[in-house]
Amino acid sequence: MPHPLNFHAGWWLVLLAFVSGAVIGLGFHREDFLGGYSSFRRRLLRLGHIACAALGLFNVVFGLAPVATGASFLNAWPGGLLLAGGIAMPAVCFLTAWKPAFRHLFFIPVSLLLAAVVLILYLS
Repeated sequence: MPHPLNFHAGWWLVLLAFVSGAVIGLGFHREDFLGGYSSFRRRLLRLGHIACAALGLFNVVFGLAPVATGASFLNAWPGGLLLAGGIAMPAVCFLTAWKPAFRHLFFIPVSLLLAAVVLILYLS
């Protein structure tokens, strides 16, 4: 397997998406749950839940991708950045749902994920 850390961590993120979705879903039947359907808190929890699933699957796909040839030190970076972004994005979403001031941290996962994609494109 070319990138086993990304493959396994990606599946853990998918599992976290299922578990967090199940926990959040326990209250979705109530109209006023977390301030109602369009409330900021509820939207951020949904975004964090979906980020776990989507970024987990990106990590699984990257985990199956062939290793770039060559001895460039850059070859190790895309997987680490993709994994860090896959963890940071749902974390910032959940933290922002808890305390809105955490929204100022969104530049961190966005930067990590942008850098990962740019390096993947550059090295492929």
